[in-house]
Amino acid sequence: MNSDALQHRRLTHARRHARRLAMQALYQWQLTDYHPKDILAEYEEDPETERADWEHFRHLLLGVTENVESVDELIAPFLDRPVAQVDPVERSILRLATFELHHCPDVPTRVAINEAVALAKKYGADQGHKFVNGVIDKVAGGALRR
Repeated sequence: MNSDALQHRRLTHARRHARRLAMQALYQWQLTDYHPKDILAEYEEDPETERADWEHFRHLLLGVTENVESVDELIAPFLDRPVAQVDPVERSILRLATFELHHCPDVPTRVAINEAVALAKKYGADQGHKFVNGVIDKVAGGALRR
């Protein structure tokens, strides 16, 4: 494997880890109402974050929490219930992926969707990944944008 491929692989894994941590931090924020910067400080001291793309994690956590109303407005038309009634894990994943789709131009649409579905498969409710996939695909416009 050449050095460019190895570097790309490391970045991919670091981003995946950042998304998982961001999902967990968003879940914590939703349930505790702690200030996002306090949550960020907790994660800063956690050795788990060494494997993550810290800047991407920070951008996702602060970006979602600072723009939660506009993110929820993008999600709401594709739900059969209010955003607040969505399972907290799946709500975290939906918010994370929606923010990434609309505010992270370096992340391809298909990557944002696939990563959200993978998180939902691992951490969401039974069949929650199907729900997340359906909603995020609609949020993305149903087509690849890049």
